[in-house]
Amino acid sequence: MSQKQLKEAFISNLNGTSLLEISAGLSLAPLCLLCRGLLLILYYLHHGKPVSSRKYSLLLDFLVLVSPLVFSCTVLSPIIFFMPVILAAFCAGVFSKIYSQRKREARAPLGQIVKEFQKTCLDPEYIPAITVFRVYVNVLTSISILAVDFPQYPRRYAKAETYGTGAMDLGVGAFIFGNALVCPEVRQKPCTTQPRFSSLARQVLSVWPLVSLGVGRLLSVKSIEYHEHTSEYGVHWNFFFTLAFVRLAASLLLAVFPKHKAWLVALALAVLHQLLLSATSLKVFILHGSDGSGSRLGFLDANREGLLSLPGYLATYLASVQVGLWLLRRGAAVRGWLEALRGLALAAAVLLLLLQLCQACGEPVSRRVANLPFCAWVLAHCLLLLSLFLLADLGLLFTKLLVKGSSVPCCWKAGQPPDPSEKQGMGAVPVGREEELSQLCLISAINKNQLLFFLLANVMTGAVNILIDTIHSEAAFTLCVLHLYMFLNCLVMYILHARNIVLKFW
Repeated sequence: MSQKQLKEAFISNLNGTSLLEISAGLSLAPLCLLCRGLLLILYYLHHGKPVSSRKYSLLLDFLVLVSPLVFSCTVLSPIIFFMPVILAAFCAGVFSKIYSQRKREARAPLGQIVKEFQKTCLDPEYIPAITVFRVYVNVLTSISILAVDFPQYPRRYAKAETYGTGAMDLGVGAFIFGNALVCPEVRQKPCTTQPRFSSLARQVLSVWPLVSLGVGRLLSVKSIEYHEHTSEYGVHWNFFFTLAFVRLAASLLLAVFPKHKAWLVALALAVLHQLLLSATSLKVFILHGSDGSGSRLGFLDANREGLLSLPGYLATYLASVQVGLWLLRRGAAVRGWLEALRGLALAAAVLLLLLQLCQACGEPVSRRVANLPFCAWVLAHCLLLLSLFLLADLGLLFTKLLVKGSSVPCCWKAGQPPDPSEKQGMGAVPVGREEELSQLCLISAINKNQLLFFLLANVMTGAVNILIDTIHSEAAFTLCVLHLYMFLNCLVMYILHARNIVLKFW
């Protein structure tokens, strides 16, 4: 077999992993975020000022926010269930130290601190958990697209061939979820009156970079004969095309149907797609081609996975739009966000129940056809991850109340509760994000240039695969390559952020 055939075989015919293992892996990113925040607060408690060195700030962010994820999907994957326990114990230890060492004059009774915490005002238009969710989906995807070509990356984490729940399968759906949370239909003010198809017009202008990237990827992969998994999307189709189509189709549907009914449209679309898969020969065609033996005759047959899975991805996107709209209505009080946590947990539980019912009826999760179980699985785990980020952020907000003056980048900043003696509507204004340039943060840096970060990761992944025989690499070499690859990618984003450069020209 040629090197190209070896690498294609290395990432093919896989079956995924368990839902429990994926859930354990998802909990690591919020714990890393919590750990970084607690360490910054502890530093402020001891030194009376935040970390001022940009060099040390980048090093801390990379070692705490990124490096543990590289280890967790390679050499530490056998103990993945113990890693959340270890990180949680470390966070508990740091919090205990902060609580015991806070200044004596600031030691208010715990009950008073809890009451103050519940009355804290927040910026309802800036939800750090959404920003962090989108950034971490990008980071985890960037790690996985290169790590999957090394033997230290467990095969069960890679994309499943036909049925199964691989970690990389979830990444595809999480990208859809994250994009929907910040789409124009969600960010548009309820009071503004705009033409019905204005969002569609904006999406037409905004998706051309995705189409261009899709064409660029297609041409580059074919020209250098780069290894590819044909049964993933087809011969010519790729995820950039899927994302562009889904955004356009969703804008069209949301221009026709009310935005607050997006979840009904999503449910109807997902159920209809599942009925077509079950009651017709559509599923057989997607999985086995027109002749039943994997043929690729004609454009539709050659790209059947990418084209015919679009309804499932579109349903996921529309349901995610509903989540974004719901979160923006939570208000400014901490109490409202505690209720939001319960709502997200309840929605995730309902979706997991739906998933179990579907699988009991003999329909397992399949990213390849984007069936109803796949939609339910993606939404459930994305809601779980988002709720964990929200919980971590609220935990950091509470800790900052213990240490007055401390700050954590990409975290809500506590505002004063309204003064009852003042007139209605004249209370304190909720406080939003930190000054990003005064305290640089890797999350903010990646968030400013997310598409560039993902594009750079893809280019560097291709370069590494061309230069290195990845499938025969030793563990130490693999870890060095993955850390260098991620650090260079993060460093570029950090430098652009420090110079306040946003490479967005559309």
